[in-house]
Amino acid sequence: MPRDLVILVPDKNTQYAIKGGIVRHLALGIRPLEVQFLTHPYRDGGVRTGGVALLALERRRFEHALLVMDYEGSGAGRQGVAELEADLDHQLSLMWGDNGKAIVIEPEVDMWMWGAAYILGELFDWSEPLQIRDWLVTKGYVFDTNGKPHRPKEALELVCRHQRIPRSSSLYEQIASRISLRRCSDSAFLRLSATLQEWFPVQPA
Repeated sequence: MPRDLVILVPDKNTQYAIKGGIVRHLALGIRPLEVQFLTHPYRDGGVRTGGVALLALERRRFEHALLVMDYEGSGAGRQGVAELEADLDHQLSLMWGDNGKAIVIEPEVDMWMWGAAYILGELFDWSEPLQIRDWLVTKGYVFDTNGKPHRPKEALELVCRHQRIPRSSSLYEQIASRISLRRCSDSAFLRLSATLQEWFPVQPA
């Protein structure tokens, strides 16, 4: 019998960020899932150019497939995020029908790590007089109206270096396991959660 879901990702950081959230099925508004992750050896560019074919090999083993990648570093050229995602959705539909979906994150999955300042403060054991975001502003970082840095990966790396904490995949999982999933306003995450809710609704008691 086919399993629920296969998810193709470009790296372990993306895998653990999704893993940390997807196990919180009640917070996501979905039922518990059987999930397997695949990591493309050529990262975001490989997912963009060869991900659909790789997932096609798994069609008999899984009911649904997600292709997740960062726009940053994908080599998409002038193709915008929406156009790239729609193109990948079309390619997936030829094998998966409505059971395949691409999620292109702009600029990168590190954006999801900035969901709640107080949680980041706790995980990083932050003791500076300024809160993390305010401290980063003094270092030249710019934030959008939702409190997300324009360079999320570099911002996270700087905080990790300051606290002498490795920017590891387990850190992504720890953050994703604690931030509010219902309050996340990132458009790619909202598309991901909406897709999961459509495919795997909470079963009635």
